[in-house]
Amino acid sequence: MKKITIAIDGHSSCGKSTMAKELARRAGYIYVDTGAMYRAVTLYALRNGMFNADSSIKTQMLQNKMDDIHIHFVVNSETGRPDTFLNGECVEQEIRSLEVSNHVSPIAALPFVRSALVAQQQQMGRSKGVVMDGRDIGTVVFPDAELKVFVTASAEVRAQRRYDELQQKGMPADYADILRNVVERDYIDSHREVSPLKQAPDAILLDNSHMTIEEQNEWLEQRFKEAAKAI
Repeated sequence: MKKITIAIDGHSSCGKSTMAKELARRAGYIYVDTGAMYRAVTLYALRNGMFNADSSIKTQMLQNKMDDIHIHFVVNSETGRPDTFLNGECVEQEIRSLEVSNHVSPIAALPFVRSALVAQQQQMGRSKGVVMDGRDIGTVVFPDAELKVFVTASAEVRAQRRYDELQQKGMPADYADILRNVVERDYIDSHREVSPLKQAPDAILLDNSHMTIEEQNEWLEQRFKEAAKAI
């Protein structure tokens, strides 16, 4: 069976990464979490004082440092899934904090950030056999992907999932703050000038508001088998 490219786009906290990681494991494909890449750049900016007091970005400062930001993924031997590394440091937990969530959408909207990371993503998927999730994979990064899925769920459901995830990790969480963040990120992601979040015309829509993780995984695996057979 020929290998294909799988692009999974959708709103924040709708379970894209969980689905994509599991499909990659089942299919023996490479998984790339593009959202983690933008979060890593955001963490770098936070650590290096690249935000003003009003949360606006010191864009020139960040642009000057983009060549110094190196992101890669290493499979965790315990979980069997990839962890995100920023300049050689595992930052998988740090990039999932609410502070990073509150700052990532403006960072991801910067044209020079998107250009740099899209180029890296396209290089990662050049040989196919890849599952990639994000906001613009099916529309910008891999417009010719053999399987495109657009995932969504209600803002309330996504906020609750994010809250539960942070609680399980022992990280501070407030549902009202998380819901506000989810709504704000939806607006920013959908209205930015460069690569806005939108469903590709040939993408399959999945609303997983009332689905279990296993139901999502089974649904996606079936779509994958259908797409791979069609090649």
